[in-house]
Formats: sequence, structure tokens, C-alpha cells
Amino acid sequence: MDDCLTAVIESIKEEFGDEISPSSRFYVEVGIGERAETLGFKNTGKKYRDVRAIIPLKRPVSGMKVRIDGRAFVNYAQHVSGVVLPGYIAAEAGLPVEPFLPNDSMILNFN
Repeated sequence: MDDCLTAVIESIKEEFGDEISPSSRFYVEVGIGERAETLGFKNTGKKYRDVRAIIPLKRPVSGMKVRIDGRAFVNYAQHVSGVVLPGYIAAEAGLPVEPFLPNDSMILNFN
């Protein structure tokens, strides 16, 4: 279990808390490495520099939107909070997760 990684995921969960809708097709991405560095976890930030968490949202946000094939999310896991992670990240963090079941098409929101 990686305590730094767990703290990063908890931070993301706290930021988006009430906006998360686990089965939504609308989502934003949050950089795990960037968030780790913001929280002061430099080594974790470097290790997960290019890894993104997916936050399914209750409603779309303003800005550009791109439709993504739901099959792109193979081997992703969903934390009980609704935050979606690549499966290997969820395993390293040791958090309670279930397989992520995306919609046929997902809509990435850029803001």
C-alpha cells in the first residue's frame, strides 16, 4: 500500500466530492503526478507524472468537450468515492475498488 498515492487520491476525492456521479458519461481528468507534487510528494509525483484519474461528473462543465470510446477504459477501477483510476494504480494504492463500467461513449470535459 502506497500512503502517498492514497493521500493523492483522497485529495482528488475531497476536491470533487459533491460533483461526482459514478455512472456519468461526463468526466474530467486530474493528473495524479501533478497533484502529488502539489501535496509535496516529489517522488510520487515523478513516478506518476503521466497518469490521470478520471472524475465522472453529475453535469458537464463549460469548455471544450471530446467524445471518447468507452472501450478506452479497459482495466480501469472505480474507488468507492466514484474516482476512476487505472487498475494498476488502484492496486498499488490498496484502496477498495470495483471494475469501472464506462458508458459506450464518454465525454471528456476540458476547462
